[in-house]
Amino acid sequence: MTNNDIVQKLWNLCDVLRDDGINYSDYVTELVLLLFIKMVHENTEAGTLKKHPLPEGCRWVDLNGKSGINLLNDYKRILLSLSTGRDGDGTEVHNDPLISAIYADAQTRLREPRHLEQMIKTLDQIDWFSAQKDGLGDLYEGLLEKNANETKSGAGQYFTPRALINTMVQCLKPQPGERIQDPAAGTGGFLIAAHEYIKSQTDDLYTLTDKAKTFQTTQAYTGIELVPGTRRLALMNCLLHGMEGDEEGVIHLGNALGQQGANLSKADIILANPPFGTSKGGDASITRDDLTYKTSNKQLAFLQHIYRNLKPGGRAAVVLPDNVLFEAGVGTEVRRDLMNKCNLHTILRLPTGIFYAQGVKTNVLFFTKGSAKDKHQEENCTENVWVYDLRTNMPSFGKRTPFGQPHLKPFEAVFSPLAASGGKGKTATAAHPTGRTEGEWSFHSDKIELPEATKATDENQGVDERMIHSRWRCFSREWVAEHKGDSLDIAWLKDSDSVDAANLPEPSVLAGEAMSDLVQALGELDGLMRELDAGEKADGARVLMSELLDGVK
Repeated sequence: MTNNDIVQKLWNLCDVLRDDGINYSDYVTELVLLLFIKMVHENTEAGTLKKHPLPEGCRWVDLNGKSGINLLNDYKRILLSLSTGRDGDGTEVHNDPLISAIYADAQTRLREPRHLEQMIKTLDQIDWFSAQKDGLGDLYEGLLEKNANETKSGAGQYFTPRALINTMVQCLKPQPGERIQDPAAGTGGFLIAAHEYIKSQTDDLYTLTDKAKTFQTTQAYTGIELVPGTRRLALMNCLLHGMEGDEEGVIHLGNALGQQGANLSKADIILANPPFGTSKGGDASITRDDLTYKTSNKQLAFLQHIYRNLKPGGRAAVVLPDNVLFEAGVGTEVRRDLMNKCNLHTILRLPTGIFYAQGVKTNVLFFTKGSAKDKHQEENCTENVWVYDLRTNMPSFGKRTPFGQPHLKPFEAVFSPLAASGGKGKTATAAHPTGRTEGEWSFHSDKIELPEATKATDENQGVDERMIHSRWRCFSREWVAEHKGDSLDIAWLKDSDSVDAANLPEPSVLAGEAMSDLVQALGELDGLMRELDAGEKADGARVLMSELLDGVK
């Protein structure tokens, strides 16, 4: 039985939850509360989990074999004990802060004991020996991915496609002893991928000293997540991958755009996919007073946090929507500051349809604090910006056309050609890639018929015909300032006019793209009005737009 088979079997248990009246959005939370107890049991039996065991009376053996109302009551008692550390009489059951964090406020919404019994029997019937071969952490993560791909759940906002995560990690090449952060951690995918990469380079950490090994599992990784339920999933995910973190676990509950983010120590590596949207107050509001450029745009605030929180020589890879690349006003100032303080060496233009908000156009920015010559340099650190266009003339990805590692391999090959060919200095080549040459024509980009208007754009002036079709181009910092006004919305290819009707995106995708374009245009207009000292009118327009959208159900 493969992991995919097991994931499908687990997902089928959602039918049982639905029969008990549990909402679709609560499926995974309800399922993992029970599943984690089972996985801890299997890991303990296999001898792979030596720390953070569940206390006596709260283990799998205290559930299986029971039935009826006694089973349901015992399960509720176990969840309460794991959450509070005490039983119903107030007697201490455990004092493990990580277990308490994982089960914080955990409650079951199950009402029928027979449904709980059915779930326990199904989990007992799974071939856990086969699952152990790939690791229970991978199985758990497969379940999260399954949930994210079910668009009705809305869980995709916490889940970045695995293939993209792996590529971002592969490009940054994290090393043992480095501090790695994700200020918008979601279910912990970036940090786990970094840990798995380091394990692959160190024979599952066996080549490290005991001290270094302890650092990797308890201090190397820190994430922040705003949503308690998502943090629960992330803590489980990390622990099943052997990542313990500090007393709060790897993932801390809080807001990176508040005081918790300001208190983070400097990082060697930051990997992130910050949430889209603007700050509307509440727990997710931007309350930092240490960010130079004040903004309600959460991505611009996250970007400032990330490049400010890197150590000199630290490196980052961040997923950001198109509007961050071209938004005027504060957006321009933030981009200039980024290119001053960091070497923004690479932009990967991503195809549409790979995130939950399918119409949103996104990019990955790769940058390193300081310059290639001096990691402490704070001005003019960016000399050239290399751009890989993986968006133009690519299919609209989704369930029918899944996005995967093969689509990213050509980019990986050109990102750091010396490292790809076995060159030395992994960290150096990841921080400031060298040996690059323009020209990469994957996915038939050389066959794209470009209209004369496209050939006449600034990006294509003085460029030969073959290079115009390349997906991989280089633009100097001076060119970006002179021709783009420090906008990083750099595009030189154009989608072919002839479109096969069979490959057209679904109407929801087209509508999403149209709405994304409108939102980006509104962002530009907002910035322009503020540059023209019409801030009050811009604020009024925002309020009106918010009221209009709030009225749409």
